[in-house]
Amino acid sequence: MPPASPQPSSAESVPSVPSVPSVPSVPSVPSRPSRARRRSPATDIALIAGFAALIAVCALLPAIPVGGLVPITLQTFGVLLAGAVLGARRGFLAVLLYLAVGAAGLPVFSGGKAGLAVFAGPTAGYLVGFAFAAALCGFLVERLPHRTVRTGVPAVFLAGLISSALFIHTFGMAGLVFRADMTWGQAFKADAIFWIGDVIKNVLMAFVATAVHRAFPDLLPQRGRIGRSASTPAGRPTPA
Repeated sequence: MPPASPQPSSAESVPSVPSVPSVPSVPSVPSRPSRARRRSPATDIALIAGFAALIAVCALLPAIPVGGLVPITLQTFGVLLAGAVLGARRGFLAVLLYLAVGAAGLPVFSGGKAGLAVFAGPTAGYLVGFAFAAALCGFLVERLPHRTVRTGVPAVFLAGLISSALFIHTFGMAGLVFRADMTWGQAFKADAIFWIGDVIKNVLMAFVATAVHRAFPDLLPQRGRIGRSASTPAGRPTPA
């Protein structure tokens, strides 16, 4: 009987499977530092002081007498611009600093007036309303598209007009009622004179604020934008 042929071993019959090369790891993208961290307290203080000075300059410019107790000035332009450019917190502090400086005796109010006696007069309501209007204007602008002329100017204009109506005019009429012995109807008629000028000043303020936002996109604190697309990053400027 012929000898049996040798059987191939299992190691020889099964071909080796080549190893799969490992996929190189993707390097992690370093996180960008937030804008809030890059802004120093010294910068905030300088901006607050600068806009307080701007409001004082607007108040000291020649006023337009309208035959009533309160003349037309550029104060509201400076107040709302502070809120629209600096945001709610810093805009509020800028107006508060302006009021404190005037109350301390520096002649920074309209007509060169100063001192605590101004807050006992018929314009007291308007002065108190300035701080709250700046805060509300900044609060709204922080959450609305404001970096393009097409969307920024209408948004900032509406923010300023709403803030002025809710606080400056409402508080101003209350001051006329309680400090000038007017009825609410008389105060409303006296305050209605300022509306045309306020619309013009808010239009000018909206153009200036939008130009500042385009030139310095990191100046205003970043908040959740109303109507912003989810695919657009929060800090990326949009072309006009």
